[in-house]
Amino acid sequence: METESKSNTKLLIGIIVVLIIGMAVAGYFIFHQKTQLDEMQEESLLTKQQLEDEYESMTMQYEGFKINLKNDSLLHQLNNEQAKVQRLLDELKTVKADNKAEISRLNNELASLRKILKSYIAQIDSLNRANAQLRQENKEITDKYQATNRTLNEVSQQKNNLTEKVTLAAKLDATGISVSATNKKGKVQKKIDKVEQLIVNFTITKNITAEPGERTIYIRIMKPDDDVLVKSRTNVFPFENGEINYSMRKIIEYGGEEVPVTMYWNVEEYLMPGTYRIDIFADGSRIGSKSFTMDK
Repeated sequence: METESKSNTKLLIGIIVVLIIGMAVAGYFIFHQKTQLDEMQEESLLTKQQLEDEYESMTMQYEGFKINLKNDSLLHQLNNEQAKVQRLLDELKTVKADNKAEISRLNNELASLRKILKSYIAQIDSLNRANAQLRQENKEITDKYQATNRTLNEVSQQKNNLTEKVTLAAKLDATGISVSATNKKGKVQKKIDKVEQLIVNFTITKNITAEPGERTIYIRIMKPDDDVLVKSRTNVFPFENGEINYSMRKIIEYGGEEVPVTMYWNVEEYLMPGTYRIDIFADGSRIGSKSFTMDK
């Protein structure tokens, strides 16, 4: 009996040892499996986050491409593709990390989207190169236009200078200007109250560059108070983009040679003592001037 009891005890101990070992092995496998599941779950979460990051990056790339893009057709296509990427990103955010089928599908979608993005990058690069070439060509054309314009301006300025020189060379000139104050008998008078006529003598000098033909000579007699002697305020002639009064005028025939000119002013108004000035005009220019004094 005692021997049988010892044998049972040993058997029980053996069974207990086996159970303990079995439980230990089972615990190890359970722990190992849980660890694998945790790692798989963590890997799934990481994979999903990476996908989201790539989708986010792609939509930002599309946004960047659109900033300076001027091609309306291509811009429309980029907007459509960006909207598609955003839609798939929104789907991805609602998918659970352990849904391998959906994660795989969206990963495959991403691969297709990368190919499409790559084709757009090539189009945009080609377009940018074409635009750069056009800008260069436009710059060259603009530079040539500006250079041509400068040349034309220089030629125009030279022409204007030449015209001005020719005009100045052709301008008439009055020399030997003299003014005599006489009475009705033609005698020179010193007293102003006896003066009945002012006689102006001068010579239009020789100028072979001046165009021959009739010339109208205008004289302005300026009083000491800088008013002009006139018979009528309607007697005017053009000068410097306006009209001014004249005292006397005379038409002469000019052929390039010297022409003596005499003009008469009949005194019918009160003359104040002081310094007077004679200004002679022709062809819109003042061609001579002479001051004289009359005393009381």
